[in-house]
Amino acid sequence: MNIQVNGDKREYGEDCTVADVIADLGLTGKRIAVELNREILPFNQFASQRLHEADRLEIVQAIGGGQDDYFTLAGKNYRSRLLVGTGKYKDLEETRLAIEASGAEIVTVAIRRTNIGQNPGEPNLLDVVSPDKYTILPNTAGCYTTEDAVRTCRLARELLGGHNLVKLEVLADQLTLFPDVAETLIAAKTLVKDGFEVMVYTNDDPIAAKRLEDIGCVAVMPLAAPIGSGLGIRNPYNILTIVENARVPILVDAGVGTASDAAIAMELGCDGVLMNTAIAAAKNPLLMASAMKKGIEAGREAYLAGRMPRKRFASASSPIDGLFL
Repeated sequence: MNIQVNGDKREYGEDCTVADVIADLGLTGKRIAVELNREILPFNQFASQRLHEADRLEIVQAIGGGQDDYFTLAGKNYRSRLLVGTGKYKDLEETRLAIEASGAEIVTVAIRRTNIGQNPGEPNLLDVVSPDKYTILPNTAGCYTTEDAVRTCRLARELLGGHNLVKLEVLADQLTLFPDVAETLIAAKTLVKDGFEVMVYTNDDPIAAKRLEDIGCVAVMPLAAPIGSGLGIRNPYNILTIVENARVPILVDAGVGTASDAAIAMELGCDGVLMNTAIAAAKNPLLMASAMKKGIEAGREAYLAGRMPRKRFASASSPIDGLFL
């Protein structure tokens, strides 16, 4: 039977008890608290409480204070600063495994490019990337006009039952896939007025980024390089200026190619990075997803630590006093 443990589906035998699950997780004897289907389960009932299909367990333990490092988006806190897409994988199973390896909590979906509504019995993307486990971020990929982008967002809200968080992108041309900033500004105004919480893709122009923030976008997402190029951050000083002037989350979107690119974005002070091709087009997408997760974490820690100043000349790390000369 399938049960859900801390948001993940797991398979156990029919006679499985809560104690069996705890043992399977290596938590026997540890100080934990357990919630079964939103009801607290006393520890003396772990061994006797049998589980049933679709039961939900939440198992928690205490950790040291000060270890939470999250960013807030549209009123919700996220610990993972890596956002991922769902396109370009060989199949839905690879999509699922790569997303799991990335540790992402927010997954972006191009509404007009999913397999939703395809042949009966064919897997549904939203079954693989469940809204119960991830924050689904519909995007307007492939839209070249304000009208198309706004219509796509409204369809996404209907599809996802009133979901207002969307990623807006209005593209200028098919060659560069650069944003059409003028159209993006118009679309952002329309969507914000319509009650959407807009995360917006734009170029690395600090002025455009600030205007989109002032319109009411909940996050601004400047490109690092053209979409799918893998060129990395081409203009770190513009990204830094955007970060320094922002009052909303800044997430690099597009152009990341490998884990060091993601780390650089985080070292600049960005709140997160969104990527798809960098993982999906790798020779080993699952391994790259894991690498990207670590790159994001390393870059964030380096930013929080505060790097040493750059110096023109050498500076000895060992004192010269007391040398045997």
